[in-house]
Amino acid sequence: MKTLVVIAHPNLETSVVNKRWVEELKKYPEQYTIHEIYKAYPDGKIDVEKEQKLIESHENLVFQFPVYWFNCPPLLKQWLDDVFAFGWAFGPEGDKLEGRKIALAVSAGIRNEDYSKSGRYQYTLDEVLVPFKTTALYCKADYRSFFAFYGAEYEPSESDIENSAHDYVKFLKEL
Repeated sequence: MKTLVVIAHPNLETSVVNKRWVEELKKYPEQYTIHEIYKAYPDGKIDVEKEQKLIESHENLVFQFPVYWFNCPPLLKQWLDDVFAFGWAFGPEGDKLEGRKIALAVSAGIRNEDYSKSGRYQYTLDEVLVPFKTTALYCKADYRSFFAFYGAEYEPSESDIENSAHDYVKFLKEL
């Protein structure tokens, strides 16, 4: 089965890193389904049943997004709140995510060294992303960590972006 990659970028066309990652994933349509939720739901009205069926038709689930204020973009939060519903994702009979591999792919505007105990923000990116890990664990999914690109707001080199796209695909293949 394929991996569903939920792209949550409010303006993917102006992105450098996330846009390149999507371009790379599109080279492997037999392995990855790319689902751009900002394109699918410009009005913010999410078709929960459609999204749940889409997840059920895939083996793995990856959330790809830029880190916004040390969290995800707002539509992804709404998507999680709506789609990971009681009785579907958790609670009695809520077993649709049980055992499903879930991972994250994030672009962080700030540098890696800023995400450290001694860095500017005093927390690692792993710590910042704990709510996503906890959500997966709560739903009895198999959380597989995250892939990150650091320093996106510091005009990264084309080679760094290109290398990250290839490394991203390797990360996904190892899920």
